[in-house]
Amino acid sequence: MMQEVKIPLDWPDIGELEKEYVLKALESGYVSSAGPMVREFEERFADYLGINHAVAVVNGTAGLHLALKLLGIGPGDEVIVPALTFIATVNPVVYVGARPVVVDVDPCTWNIDPAAIERAITKHTRAIIPVHLYGNPADMDAIIGLARKYGLYVIEDATEALGSTYKGKKAGTFGHIGVFSFNGNKIITTGGGGMLVTEDPELARRARILVNQGREPGETEYEHKEIGFNYRLTNLQAALGLAQLERLPEFLAAKRRNAAIYRQDLYNVSGISWQQELPGAESNWWLFSILVDKKKYGLDKLELMQYLRKEGIQIRPLFKPLN
Repeated sequence: MMQEVKIPLDWPDIGELEKEYVLKALESGYVSSAGPMVREFEERFADYLGINHAVAVVNGTAGLHLALKLLGIGPGDEVIVPALTFIATVNPVVYVGARPVVVDVDPCTWNIDPAAIERAITKHTRAIIPVHLYGNPADMDAIIGLARKYGLYVIEDATEALGSTYKGKKAGTFGHIGVFSFNGNKIITTGGGGMLVTEDPELARRARILVNQGREPGETEYEHKEIGFNYRLTNLQAALGLAQLERLPEFLAAKRRNAAIYRQDLYNVSGISWQQELPGAESNWWLFSILVDKKKYGLDKLELMQYLRKEGIQIRPLFKPLN
């Protein structure tokens, strides 16, 4: 029998506003990728971030794949990625035929180490994909500086970082392209879904073509001038996203309040540490994660997880390092 979960890892917060928006979409008859709420969601999302263009996609992985395609990255190219991240950061690099170059992370922030990035740059390097791990902003000043120095693209994996800021600027808006996820356990959810954002109008225009099977918006049906993808978000998902976006300040406040409680209660407990924010960075604290000193407590990771699950506390290991 499955143990009752008293404290879930995360849980989508769906209320009356979400039901109202989804019902509105259902009553309109637009339930698939054709529908006005998709563009409205894109526009409101871009406004929230303070960026010019947002293009809805079917999920965050698709957004990263699309970003690489838009920037012309392919066979023979290298893309620098952090060792500690979800596998979806790296799979799209392989999809386009490029080589992921895995580098170490900073032991305090758990994010990609700028010094390790610079050591890994070769004549084949084309891009860096920094990840704001668990919502904690990476050192974007240093990363953007390296990209300018070596002429590299920056694709921000902000899939976990909606609402996080670095020196007053929203995560996901520093690079050439930023990508967000709306999976069921993210800060806001559309059930699945994601968003690609950019300041570059040409990249946004091309993204709208590629998400729609290679057809230019407004062109004659079934005229496809290049190979594209079925990466469109549906109107139903956008309806849910619009409601969730309205409630984002509420969700962020709850995440940060919970993180503050954990940090306060664990502060004097020896053998436990957690991610540190850089000066000027504000995490959304998407998932509060800890490191536990095995020698201090005499438990390995699996034993500790098993014990907490018996207590009704849902728990997962950190992402397995890619190297």
